[in-house]
Amino acid sequence: MAFTLLGTKLGMTRVYTPEGVSVPVTAIKLGPCVVTQVRTVENDGYSAVQIGFGEIKPRRSTQPLIMHDAKAGTTPKRYHREFRCTAEEAGNYTVGQTLTAKDFDGTMFVDVTGTSKGKGFQGTMKRHHFKGLCESHGTERKHRSPGSIGSLCSNRGFGGGLKKGKKMSGRMGNARITQRSLDIVRILPEQDLILVKGPVPGAASGMLMVRSATRLYKSKAKRVIAAAKK
Repeated sequence: MAFTLLGTKLGMTRVYTPEGVSVPVTAIKLGPCVVTQVRTVENDGYSAVQIGFGEIKPRRSTQPLIMHDAKAGTTPKRYHREFRCTAEEAGNYTVGQTLTAKDFDGTMFVDVTGTSKGKGFQGTMKRHHFKGLCESHGTERKHRSPGSIGSLCSNRGFGGGLKKGKKMSGRMGNARITQRSLDIVRILPEQDLILVKGPVPGAASGMLMVRSATRLYKSKAKRVIAAAKK
């Protein structure tokens, strides 16, 4: 299991390198997260670690969740997420353990998962970047239409239904998105903040999952190898 924490997106800003280069970053408030349960093969049939994040008033939670968090010695949490892992990895965690942004020390790249902003029902030009129809003489109020779809009626080329996956109008956004291999620019453990390069999914104050990068591009993998040799 890649080390994972829950956090809140605060927004974007910029930081400057010692050479004076401006770097756009997203500020994420990570944790503190509490290990609320450690699942084992003997008791649950699989190995996993469950963490809780975010304070919530008891009257806004449920009695089972309140008691579940109380067993871990913590207050009621707003979010709970469970991550599969091996039995050896689960042995590194204990119920009630607190995880913070400081635990990402030594990590160069992270994957950030969140829910993108919902944009409602949109047409093909906004949703799929269609160019639209010509604006020449003879086109009447059809400039933003998708055009003919009859050539893709079905998977066999004929019939009444559309072929699966045909790009058309529909709901845009409000989907789970993962940004991979983002650079960690700075970690501020005193404020439970982590600054990652570039944008991340979702609106400000949205909940995010941040984990150690599980798949690196070749150029970034070389940077990790070079850092390990130093």
